[in-house]
Amino acid sequence: MNETERNGDSPGRTLSAVARVRRARDQFVELTGHEPESVSALRRAEDGWEIRFEVLELARVPDTMSLLASYRVTLDDDGELLGYERCHRYTRGQADRS
Repeated sequence: MNETERNGDSPGRTLSAVARVRRARDQFVELTGHEPESVSALRRAEDGWEIRFEVLELARVPDTMSLLASYRVTLDDDGELLGYERCHRYTRGQADRS
């Protein structure tokens, strides 16, 4: 079994959630140059999948003042990136409003 098959990426095979996120992450990094810090959402969409990445955009000192952004990434059923958009920018120390 090769690396592609272990990750669930072989053609004609349903991708696992982990493989889907890895593939989306790799494509996102290649397009934007931004390395996601975390995945905050993964859900099935009408025409594929939607993933939300949290990305460090500007490191500052102290770290709580660093700028992060939330990106929505859409994928087709084969795990190919269809598009992405920045949805929200915030400082690391900022809490969500209830």
